[in-house]
Amino acid sequence: MHDLQAEFGQIDIYLFDQILRRRILPGMTILDAGCGFGRNLVYFLNEGYNILGADADPSAIAAVRHLAHTLPAANFRAEAIERMSFPDACADAVLSSAVLHFARDDEQFHAMLQGAWRTLRPGGLFFCRLASSIGIERQIQMIEGRRHLLPDGSVRYLVDEPLLLEITAKLHATLLDPIKTTVVQNQRSMTTWILRK
Repeated sequence: MHDLQAEFGQIDIYLFDQILRRRILPGMTILDAGCGFGRNLVYFLNEGYNILGADADPSAIAAVRHLAHTLPAANFRAEAIERMSFPDACADAVLSSAVLHFARDDEQFHAMLQGAWRTLRPGGLFFCRLASSIGIERQIQMIEGRRHLLPDGSVRYLVDEPLLLEITAKLHATLLDPIKTTVVQNQRSMTTWILRK
């Protein structure tokens, strides 16, 4: 029996969709900006992609280095996304999955986004999943600016469609897919935002 768990790990279903659509191909360099413990990296490691990763949590980086033991330890760095030391335009695809909504305020949100964006080569794919207010506008409580209390009890920096479209235009990027949002019943809303640089 085929072990899908061993092959794909806990990959985000929307990221898996980009692989199925051949937007992310073998031979590409993938940078996971905010990689956590590497849940989105198992498939890419199994397929021999060149992987780079950054996360502010040193224990997460230690776990990813263990997971990716065949790659140089320097590929995985314990550093904030807004201050990543990877060079400009070093990646063919940059992943930002469930990361940007941890921003404290507008300044940090834009710094994190720019930190990830600058590492993407022209023509590269930017895959982003983040919390939004889309579809749950009446169920959230504003704390300050774009930081809100969600029905699930968490506090997140929330985007909406106008902001994502405005940023897309400012980046001179192409929106590859319509903005897609999944509303998790009475808990939170997660939006997928996919750009071509």
